[in-house]
Amino acid sequence: MVKEKGFYRTLFKIALPVAFQSLLSVSVNLLDNLMVSSLGDAALSSVAMANQITVFLSFFIRGVGGASSLMISQYWGKGDISTIRKIYTVVLRFAGGLIAVVALLLAIFPKPVMSLFLTDDSLLETSAMYLRIICISYIFQTLSETIAAMLRSVEAVSITLYLTLISLFSNLIFNYIFIFGKFGVPAMGVKGAALATVTARIIEFCFALVYLFAIEKKIRFRPAHLLQKTDGLFRDFVKFGLPVIIGDLQWGLVGTVKSIPVGRLGEVMISANSIAETIMSLCFAFSTGMASAACVVIGKSVGSGDYKETKEYSKTIQVIFACIAVTLGALLFLFRSVPVGFFKDISDEAREYAKSFLAVGAASLPGTCFHVACFTGINRGAGDTKFVFKVDLVCGWLIVVPLTFLLGTKFFTSYTLVYFATRADQFVKWLIALIRLNTSDRWIKNITAKTTK
Repeated sequence: MVKEKGFYRTLFKIALPVAFQSLLSVSVNLLDNLMVSSLGDAALSSVAMANQITVFLSFFIRGVGGASSLMISQYWGKGDISTIRKIYTVVLRFAGGLIAVVALLLAIFPKPVMSLFLTDDSLLETSAMYLRIICISYIFQTLSETIAAMLRSVEAVSITLYLTLISLFSNLIFNYIFIFGKFGVPAMGVKGAALATVTARIIEFCFALVYLFAIEKKIRFRPAHLLQKTDGLFRDFVKFGLPVIIGDLQWGLVGTVKSIPVGRLGEVMISANSIAETIMSLCFAFSTGMASAACVVIGKSVGSGDYKETKEYSKTIQVIFACIAVTLGALLFLFRSVPVGFFKDISDEAREYAKSFLAVGAASLPGTCFHVACFTGINRGAGDTKFVFKVDLVCGWLIVVPLTFLLGTKFFTSYTLVYFATRADQFVKWLIALIRLNTSDRWIKNITAKTTK
C-alpha cells in the first residue's frame, strides 16, 4: 500500500466530487423516472425505452471523455500545457460535429428508431415523440460533459459538481412545471419531461462555456483556440483515443441491443428493468468517481515516466476498489426494497420483479465496481485501451447479447433469468482485470513518448 499522503489527497480530491457528480447525474434520470412513474406503467415504459438512446449516447460521451483524459492526464504529468490546449480543440471539434449529425438524424427518424425496441403502437407513438424532443439535449449534454471530463484531467474537479447540480435542480423545477402543469403552463406529461431535460441541459451548457472560457486558470483555453492548428494531434487522438470511444460505444450498443428482447416482454419487464438499472447506476456512482481519479493519477504517473510509482499506485487503488465493491454489493442486497418503494403508481408485479432484479444486481455489483474502476481508471490512464476494447467486445457480443436473446425469446422461463443474462459478464470481467494488472507490465503504455510531433 502507498504511504504517501499526497497520493490519497489527490485521489480523493478528484474521486469524491466526481462520485457525487456521478450520483447527481444518475439522479437526473432517476428524477425523470420517478415523476413519469406517477403517470403509470405505460408512460414509464415509453420513456424508459426512448432513454435507451440516451444511455447509448452516454457511452459515447464517456468514451470521448475517457479518450481525452487518457491523453490530457499524461501530458499533464509531463507539464505540456500547449499540447493540452490543442487536445481540447481536437476533442471539442470532434464531439460537437459528430453529435450534431446524430441529433439531426434522430429528430428526423424517431419512429423508425424506436420501432427497433417496441411493437406496441401506443408505446411506440409516445416513445417516438419523447425522442424527437429530447435528442436536442444531446448536443448540449455532450459538449458540457466533455468539457467537464477534460477539466477533471487537469485536476479541476469542482466545476463538474456544480454543473451537475445546476442540471439536477433545473430539471427538477422544469419537470414539475411541464409534466404536471404549474404556474399557468399546461400539463404535458411525457412531452413535458422531455422539454424539461432539454431546458436543463441548455442551462448547464451555458455555465460550462462561461467557466471554460472566462474562469478556468490552469489551461486558460479561450474561444480563439478553437481555430488553432493542432499539429497532427487529431491523428494521435484517433490512434490512442478511438479505441476508447469505439470500446465504450460498442458496449453502449450491447446495452441497446440487449434491451430489444427486454422491450418485447411487455410493460412489467420494462418498468422493473428500468427501476433496477436506475438504482444500480446509483450504487456504482462512487466507483465511477474512483475510476476518474485513478485515470488521472495513473496517467499523470505514466506521463512523468515513473513506472515503479505507477505499479504501486495501481495495487493500492485495486485494494480500495475491492473494499468499496464488496461493501456496496452487501448494502444493496440487504436494503434493496427501500429504493424501490420510492416509485409510485407502478404495478405490484413490476415492483416485486424490480426487487428480484436487484438481488441479482447485488450479486454482480462487486464485480462491476471492481472491473469498471480498473478498466476505465487504471488501464485507461496507463494507455492500455486496446486490451480493454477486446475484453468488452468478447464479453458483450459472445456472452451478454446471445444469452439475453436466448433467455428472452426461445428459452424464456422468467423475467429474473432474462435480467441475469443482461449482467452475466459482470461475474467474470473483474477476474480478467485482476489478472491483467498483476501478472505483467504490458498495461503500461506512455503515449507522450510516441505521439506525433
